[in-house]
Amino acid sequence: MTHSDVRLIRTRLAVLAAVLITLWSYAAYVSSQDAVDLLRVRALADTLGQPIDRLILSLQTERRITAETVAGAGGTTPELVGARDATDRAAAEIREFTKGRDLRLLTAGAVRDRAGELVRRLDGLGTTRSRMDTGQLGLAAAIDGYDEVVDVAFRVYGPEWGAYESGLAADTRAVIALARARELLAREDTLVSAALTGARLGADERRRLTTLVGVQRYANAEAAAGLPSDGRAEQQRLATSPEFTALLALEDRLLLQAGTGNALAGVTVGEWRAVADTALGALQTLVTGTARSSVERATPGAAVLIARTGAVVGLGLIVVLVLLLSWAGTIRRLAEELTRPTAAAPAPPDAPAPPDAAPSGGAAERELFLGLTRRNQVLLRDQLSVLDLMQRRERSTEETGELFQLDHLTTRIRRNVEKLITLAGATPARRWRRPVPLLDVARGAVAEVPDYHRVLIAPHWPWSLAGPAVTDVIHLLAELIENALVFSGADTTVRVSGEHRPQGCAVLVVDDGPGLDAATLAEANHLLGNPPPDGPPAGLTGWYAAAVLAARCGAHVSLRPSRRGGTAAIVLLPARLVTVTDAGRTPAGASPDTPYPPARTDLPGPSGDGALPTRVRQPGPIGPEHGRTSLDTVEMPVARTARRHQ
Repeated sequence: MTHSDVRLIRTRLAVLAAVLITLWSYAAYVSSQDAVDLLRVRALADTLGQPIDRLILSLQTERRITAETVAGAGGTTPELVGARDATDRAAAEIREFTKGRDLRLLTAGAVRDRAGELVRRLDGLGTTRSRMDTGQLGLAAAIDGYDEVVDVAFRVYGPEWGAYESGLAADTRAVIALARARELLAREDTLVSAALTGARLGADERRRLTTLVGVQRYANAEAAAGLPSDGRAEQQRLATSPEFTALLALEDRLLLQAGTGNALAGVTVGEWRAVADTALGALQTLVTGTARSSVERATPGAAVLIARTGAVVGLGLIVVLVLLLSWAGTIRRLAEELTRPTAAAPAPPDAPAPPDAAPSGGAAERELFLGLTRRNQVLLRDQLSVLDLMQRRERSTEETGELFQLDHLTTRIRRNVEKLITLAGATPARRWRRPVPLLDVARGAVAEVPDYHRVLIAPHWPWSLAGPAVTDVIHLLAELIENALVFSGADTTVRVSGEHRPQGCAVLVVDDGPGLDAATLAEANHLLGNPPPDGPPAGLTGWYAAAVLAARCGAHVSLRPSRRGGTAAIVLLPARLVTVTDAGRTPAGASPDTPYPPARTDLPGPSGDGALPTRVRQPGPIGPEHGRTSLDTVEMPVARTARRHQ
């Protein structure tokens, strides 16, 4: 697997992770929103619902007693003082709510605003009381003042109380509707009680009474329709009870007499008080009982909802984290496999993994052959991918680059195949009869390695290599160059150059990697000079392959530390293999089918660092009738910007 494969896998896993996190976030939001709504409704009922209910009841009582007092002799009675004290105690609970900070109500800002408005109205209630006590406020104005405060109290029950669409939310709305119907009956009670106390019911009061009775009966019927089954049955039983039957009969009498202008004839305060108090108490009992039974019914569903939310949010998060961590571990292992050095000395990356069946020579040698075969499979897969891309689009500039990439993959496959043949003791079919410029041999070696753009080749090579040794020297240099690329940083270069030696010439492959310690360097040099006949030692198959290739062509390979801290591999080519030519050009008389073109010594490059050569092919037709085959074609790397030695 290459670095590009790892990057592709990392990108795909990142996309999958983003999709997975998005799906989990949406599911967690939907589930938690239901739970938050449920918790908010419960918190509002506990912290504000009951105090509001007590406040409304206290205001209703104070309003009635105030109306009776204003309609009667006036002044402040002990009964009125007690009613005001009860209202003030209930108002104190509302004030405490507006000052508190319950975490369950962080999203109930609108409820707090309405509760704050109620507190401000309650603060103004003292002015209403004072004006009434001093006779500055009439009966109708006093009743209207209390009605406005009660309306503000009911507005605190906003949409937040039923935002969560469940049985509890529906029951909550029905209970609030029933409480509003009870408020209409309480207003009717206030109006009739004041009229009976003052023995007077004017035209405006008669019209208001008629409206209140009609609206109150309609509101009761609407509230009953929204109640749960047990609450509906209880309301129907209450509507047919003697208490409510007496209330309906008395209301009918008042409405009938109101049309004649004598609405209060035959109706006493005691008679009305007994009927009204009984009906109001029964309605309050129905409201309280319905609310309690709704909570009891909703408790199991709430537990299931909380458990589901916990499973989606908690277990879902755990699953997401486990998957992300496992993916991260996979990427890390793949990256480590690409950069992990061998236990002893750096080996060319074509060092293999073990096969079940391979040529004789020991387990390590079988390891080498299967590894090379597997690398061929990987390269062929990459080659097929490039071909697929080419087939999906028309010819373009990109296709030219893909064609070169295809040639490069094919060249690397050919290298592995020929190396297998060489290590098996046979001779590859591709060979040369005439000398080849040593610069082109170095270029051919660079063409057989990945990351070839990191390789700098010196421009001056005044030698030619004997034809029979070309294949082995190309593969030998490719082994050393690829080894130097793998075990040096991705931002560094590998330098290839030639030097005159009394015995012939030397090719130097120098990297800027971490280098080798003295023991490892001595072991590697021993193996390079004396390859064992029974196969490579474990973990040193790369150096073994280089040693076998050097022995076949008569070269000598040694390692030494470089001046810049890396490792320098020196390939000594004896005089019988090399001849000095004119400035590195192909000697006169070379065969026209020599597969390496003339060297490019005019490429720019400061301080002797030549640019990578341009990709070229030997000109002329290919075919048996011309004495050339496709195996004689050599792929050279594409020209890149020249880089200086570091």
